Amino acid sequence: MRKWEAENPKGVIVMVHGASEHHGRYRWLIEMWRSVGMHVIMGDLPGQGMTTRRRGHIKSFDEYIEEIDTWVREAQTYDLPIFLLGHSMGGLAVIRTLQEKKLPVWGAILSSPCLGLKEHPPAYVDLLSKGLNKLMPSMLFNTILTVDKVTRNKEIMDEDQNDSLYVTKVSVRWYRELMHAMNMAFREVEKTPDVPILLMQAGEDKIIEKLIVKQWFDEVDLSEKTYKEWTSLYHEIFNEPEREQVFAYAKSFVDLHI
Repeated sequence: MRKWEAENPKGVIVMVHGASEHHGRYRWLIEMWRSVGMHVIMGDLPGQGMTTRRRGHIKSFDEYIEEIDTWVREAQTYDLPIFLLGHSMGGLAVIRTLQEKKLPVWGAILSSPCLGLKEHPPAYVDLLSKGLNKLMPSMLFNTILTVDKVTRNKEIMDEDQNDSLYVTKVSVRWYRELMHAMNMAFREVEKTPDVPILLMQAGEDKIIEKLIVKQWFDEVDLSEKTYKEWTSLYHEIFNEPEREQVFAYAKSFVDLHI
C-alpha cells in the first residue's frame, strides 16, 4: 500500500486496480486526483504487481476484500471524505467489499466492473477447472487479457508490452474465485449499502460483457446511482485517448458529494 498526498486536500480516493495489472499503471490517474486536491491510497492486490506471494494466484477472493478494507482504514486516518474507485476486477472487488464490510465511504466509482466476461472458456474446460480447483489449485494458464483488447492508446500499449510486472498467467483457483465473486455480486446485491455509485462502462469493451454490467446496475437498489456508457471506448476507460473527459466526469461525481 502506498499514499500520494495532495496540497489542501478535500478528500481521499482509494483506488483498486484490475486483473493482471498493478498500481504503477495508474501514475497518470494518481497525479490527476492529486492535482484536484485528493489524497490517493493504492497498492498491489495479492498475487499481482510487486506483492511477494505467487503471481496470478490467490486462495480466496476474500484476500482482495481484506486488502481493500485495510486501505480504507488507512484512508480514515486523514479524517476526510473517502471515495472508492475500482477498475474491472478491482470494480468487482469494490462491490464485494461494500457488500461484506461496513465501509465509511461517501461514494464509489466503478470502471468497467468485472461482472460478466465477454469470452468464456469452452464448457469442458470450465468443468475441468472445477476438478483442478480441488486437485491442483495453483496450476497456471494464460489469461485472455492482451494489451490490444484493453485500450486504443498506443503509448499505453507500448508500455504494457515491456512491463515485467504484468501478470500473463493466472491459477485455476484464481479463475474459480473470480467466477464465484461475480455470482456473489448478483446473489447478494441487496447487501450493497446505500452509498452513491457512479458506474462508467466502456462502450466497446472486449473483456467485460456490458449487458451483464447494466443488469447488475439495474438490480442494485440505491438512493443515488448513475450509469454512464462511454461510446467507442475500450475496456480501460482511464487509459483511452479520451481519458481526460472520463476523469472530468469522475471528478464531477466526487465534487458533487463533498
